[in-house]
Amino acid sequence: MPIVWGFEFTEANNELLKGVSRVRSLEILLGLGNVTLSEEKKQEVLLSKNEHYLKYIHKMGADEILPGAEKLLDSLDELGVKYVLGSASKNAPLILKQVGLFDRFKGIVDGNSVSKAKPDPEVFLIGAEKLNLKPEQCIVFEDAIAGVEAANRAQMVSVGIGDKDTLSEADYNFNDLTEIPADFIESISNK
Repeated sequence: MPIVWGFEFTEANNELLKGVSRVRSLEILLGLGNVTLSEEKKQEVLLSKNEHYLKYIHKMGADEILPGAEKLLDSLDELGVKYVLGSASKNAPLILKQVGLFDRFKGIVDGNSVSKAKPDPEVFLIGAEKLNLKPEQCIVFEDAIAGVEAANRAQMVSVGIGDKDTLSEADYNFNDLTEIPADFIESISNK
């Protein structure tokens, strides 16, 4: 049964939820709706949300891959660039398996691997360690304000994917992955 708190939820509100932990997402929602819940009720809500989300994930397939994602990964592979996934989601490995991309990544740093959520840079710093790279050698593609901030705080190149006004703090911006030029990775790697 869906939970209804009776407040308007806008696109701008949704941007606040991207890239943050599920607990932080709930805190944001409760704040937006001026809703107070006991700790027990918060845990019930988090569990219920995750159960619904897992049902959705188990139905996912390759058709759920963002347009341009496979082309970007192909380009990285051709250039010999190693990559990891840095995600706030504890379900990231399952999602990658469901859409058939799991084996392409050299590692995954998710909500199970970190003690601090974005905008803390921990997720990306651990990713750099997995690749034996210095932070300044890394490029982060992010669709979330918190993720762009985390990449910037890690001293990594940040590439915002989404609304350019929302992700204006990114070093580079594209509306979606299909806009990324074929030579983009090479051009910024050589700087």
